[in-house]
Amino acid sequence: MCGVQKMSAEASARPARTMSFRAQYGVAACLFLPALALVAMSHVPDRVTTRTLQAMRERQEAITMLTAYDYPTAKIFDEAGVDCLLVGDSLGMVVQGHETTIPVTLEQMIYHAEMVARGAKRAMVIVDLPFPEGHLDIEHTLRASARILKETRAVAVKIEGGAEQAVRIEALVTAGIPVMAHIGLRPQTVLVQGGYRVQRDLDRLLTDARVVESAGAFAVVLECVPSESAKVVQQSLRIPTIGIGAGPHTAGQVLVSHDLLGLGGGHLPKFVRTYANLAEIISRAAKSYCEDVRQGRFPSSEQAFK
Repeated sequence: MCGVQKMSAEASARPARTMSFRAQYGVAACLFLPALALVAMSHVPDRVTTRTLQAMRERQEAITMLTAYDYPTAKIFDEAGVDCLLVGDSLGMVVQGHETTIPVTLEQMIYHAEMVARGAKRAMVIVDLPFPEGHLDIEHTLRASARILKETRAVAVKIEGGAEQAVRIEALVTAGIPVMAHIGLRPQTVLVQGGYRVQRDLDRLLTDARVVESAGAFAVVLECVPSESAKVVQQSLRIPTIGIGAGPHTAGQVLVSHDLLGLGGGHLPKFVRTYANLAEIISRAAKSYCEDVRQGRFPSSEQAFK
């Protein structure tokens, strides 16, 4: 048998499933598939990055950020169009029930951040460096920050502190770790400050903001500062400022999601606006469930298998 005849006979003997896609479905299908792939790609939302935030600041387009601590909340916020999701060490207070953020550990931050990052398709996920990870030696901070990025798929860390953190921020950025700085009220130092107080020293705010920008921070949170001070700081920087209790003049705003949703309980800071009262809704649902169980109304035949 000649070579051509042998190859033809072998091809005829092959199972149909081994034939090429082109042979089975024709040239038109092969040409059509790349177009389908492009259509599918066109529906994938663009990820928010540090460049996105900088462009928004330059266009004077407000940046939105909320805290998130789990997958379903992250997914809901992401689909709602929130630009940034902060896995805040505030989870120590609103999730764990502590009085401050200080007890939160790195392992706990990684645990929650991994869930949030899995739920976010568009939003930029930023993770707080918990106490004292951002205040020990620089190599330790580098290792902690690298763990966060490697184990969670988050894309940036947030570190509390101003001018005194310049060398640390520069080292992180040089290592390829984006950093959001946090000045004004710093919850991790609340014991030193003697409580949660408005920060009114404009000279210090300006110094801290300019130094963290020079060190390479892509944005800076301003917490609990007078509105006019925040405006001066915003105008003095090229990078975005994200306010919480800093008035309307910052490039963006952030709130703790439990406060936004009415789940915080107790005293709310002056700067919080509650957009829903989920605590009341959840309580009412739980009471209705208990009553139905006690009265034999749940489960009914509709919730039972036959």
